Amino acid sequence: MTEAHSRSEVEAAVATYLEHREALDRGEAEWGTVARFFTDDAVFIDAAWGRHDGPEAIATMMTAAMAGLDGFSYPTDVVAIEGDDVLIAWRQVVAGLELDGRPLEHTGVTILRYAGEGKFSFEEDLMNVAKVGTDLMAAGWEPGSGFTMPPA
Repeated sequence: MTEAHSRSEVEAAVATYLEHREALDRGEAEWGTVARFFTDDAVFIDAAWGRHDGPEAIATMMTAAMAGLDGFSYPTDVVAIEGDDVLIAWRQVVAGLELDGRPLEHTGVTILRYAGEGKFSFEEDLMNVAKVGTDLMAAGWEPGSGFTMPPA
């Protein structure tokens, strides 16, 4: 087992990654650009879109997965770092939609593994996509342009 990178290096990489995610939420970057944060041999596992290997596949998946999700944002609530392992608790918030009188939002967790040089070798995003789909339909959400369903 390799020794973990310094805490300050991991924290700096996570901060840069989260700043980029905030830029994505504001529409200041394209979703495929998140791939720049991953090593050539990175694995990305998405709760709905499955496993993708390497930055090119990650960029392609992120572009497809996020198309038509206008008004969605993903604010970060908690970040925990232990060695090279990172857990991020976040919410998926859909602007303008409510369910049962509350803003429509769902919780999610990202697991990251830091690999050095500002890049990650692994990401897994976890959330209850069945609940998300049910709630979106109940709230009357309609997909935006370019939306595609995840693969079966």
